[in-house]
Amino acid sequence: MLPALFPVRGVWLGAMVPKRWAKRAVTRNAIKRQIYHVSAEFESVLSERAHLVRLRAGFDRSQFVSATSDVLKAAVRAELQQLFVRAQSPRAAAPSP
Repeated sequence: MLPALFPVRGVWLGAMVPKRWAKRAVTRNAIKRQIYHVSAEFESVLSERAHLVRLRAGFDRSQFVSATSDVLKAAVRAELQQLFVRAQSPRAAAPSP
């Protein structure tokens, strides 16, 4: 029998923000902070397993000039809230065939 990958039960969360979507480290770190902050709000409704949030598209630098602007934070937060609402639905939790 193989040892458990995650020996402690609970919700595990990882965040990936690739350099190609967010060139500056300050932007990547700001997005990761938003991921961890929003996920804490949804931790009680997420299933006990490892979850990975990965940025799959960039945020346009012409629209979001500052990496720590309130506009960028609001956009990231809104997208994350939609993602976590979708993740808590029973259909999203079912493994795909």
